Amino acid sequence: MRRNVVYLVTTCVVVVVAFVATLLSGNSPVLGLDLQGGVSVRLVPVGDPSTGSLDVAVDIIRNRVDSLGVAEAEVTREGDNIVVNLPGVKDREEAQRLVGRTAELRFRPVLSEVPSEAMQAAATTTTASTAPPETSAPTETSAPTETSTPGSSTTTTTTIPPEEAAAIAAAQPAMDACTAGDVEGALTQLAALPEVPTTSAEADESEACVVLPLRDGEEAGEDTPRFLLGPACVDQDCTGGPFTGEDISGADAQFASGQGYTVDVDFKDSGQDKINAFAAAQFPLPPPQNQMAITLDGEVQSAPAFQTSTFEGDTVVISGDFSQGDAEDLARLLRFGALPVRFDESQQTVENVSPTLGKDQLRAGIAAGLIGIALVALYMLALYRLLGFVVIFGLALVAAFTYSIVVYLGQTVGLALTLAGVTGLIVSVGVTVDSYIVYFERLKDEVRSGKTVRSSVDRGFARSFQTILAADIVSLIGAAVLYLLAIGSVRGFAFFLGLATLFDLIVTYFFMHPLVVLLARRPNLLRMKYIGIASGLDAGDATA
Repeated sequence: MRRNVVYLVTTCVVVVVAFVATLLSGNSPVLGLDLQGGVSVRLVPVGDPSTGSLDVAVDIIRNRVDSLGVAEAEVTREGDNIVVNLPGVKDREEAQRLVGRTAELRFRPVLSEVPSEAMQAAATTTTASTAPPETSAPTETSAPTETSTPGSSTTTTTTIPPEEAAAIAAAQPAMDACTAGDVEGALTQLAALPEVPTTSAEADESEACVVLPLRDGEEAGEDTPRFLLGPACVDQDCTGGPFTGEDISGADAQFASGQGYTVDVDFKDSGQDKINAFAAAQFPLPPPQNQMAITLDGEVQSAPAFQTSTFEGDTVVISGDFSQGDAEDLARLLRFGALPVRFDESQQTVENVSPTLGKDQLRAGIAAGLIGIALVALYMLALYRLLGFVVIFGLALVAAFTYSIVVYLGQTVGLALTLAGVTGLIVSVGVTVDSYIVYFERLKDEVRSGKTVRSSVDRGFARSFQTILAADIVSLIGAAVLYLLAIGSVRGFAFFLGLATLFDLIVTYFFMHPLVVLLARRPNLLRMKYIGIASGLDAGDATA
């Protein structure tokens, strides 16, 4: 008896406290793309990639999106295009940037810092203002240049301005010398040039020296710091293969006391050999040549300095002045940096999805759900009389606790509520009501066999709970299979159905049975005319 009171009071207190705390916090469920709107990104591949490559790209992009905490994100193929729907994303630009990363993640040695484009422009202007006037010369006209995009079977015609073409041509001997291993000669030649161009995407090859900007300075525009970087190879002829993201087995952001946020990178055996070779060569050098650049899509994502000439084990810690977001971004890029296909940025489309239609559907769905629940409540009251209130209170507890959990998960892990999730919650009402019906019908059988109501509530629950447990386990298995094998909105339906089913088991054991036991011990509640427990069990002559 006392145990039932403890179960009942504890359950009610936990649910009420959680629900009130949720309301007082002012938080609400995070809504999915169909309910709150969001961003839809369409990625168009270059050339004619294979179906297998596109499937791998879809999996990698989905992993990236999931690692961002984007719940109910949809990553699907439409022909050769990949469509990414991003609901509930707090930083949409960041999500779009990470989703669109398509180039190979590479590790390159830092050879030197290069003046930013703004500094170059200022130096050129100063030189021009102090130089003697020159006679005018005919102006060159821009000419089309044939470039072949990697991974494409077609040749694209692009127009390069004459000034840029001249700068590229002037810097090419220095870049060739750098690639051949003559770093000092390359630096001397580059220092004599009025302008050092940033390496284009077409020329950004793993075996060549490149000039790339630092991503952290991208908001500064032309003031972005730049680096001259060596080939992503351990040996001169790259016989051991380039040092890329393929050599990484995992990466995680961590908080280390005294260091702040760091990134722990786990390398494969091949990667361990390469990182040690890089460290041995660069650690003794002065800054910035003791740094290793992590590059992706023509940008230096990070350029940490080596603190040792060798690494023991297969885990390397990258530390620096990282914020939590910076560390998590870098870890994500290291884990999911490379895609097997290249996407055409000029054809990429980004659309804002309006939530208007979804909200209308949500209101209609909620109205339908409330009407259905009201009809179920009336039917339970007509069928089980006083025991029908037990069903109603139980449904209210499940609803309050589900709401609290959904809000909590939405704020902590980005769980988004979609129309499919709402459907799963409405369907779960039937699962919950079934548990009460199984128990009450078992009580009827026990009472009709001549037992007292007081003795029947425990015996009937022990036998009916086996049936309830079996039914809920079947529902949980179905929800788990759907969640693991399906994608997009179907996973939302499965998750919320499974969540509500789990709550049903808890409420059945810790609320329904204890409350019925306490009610059955009140003779006045048992014998009440028309609405008493005996009337609800169709046993008017039942005894307490």
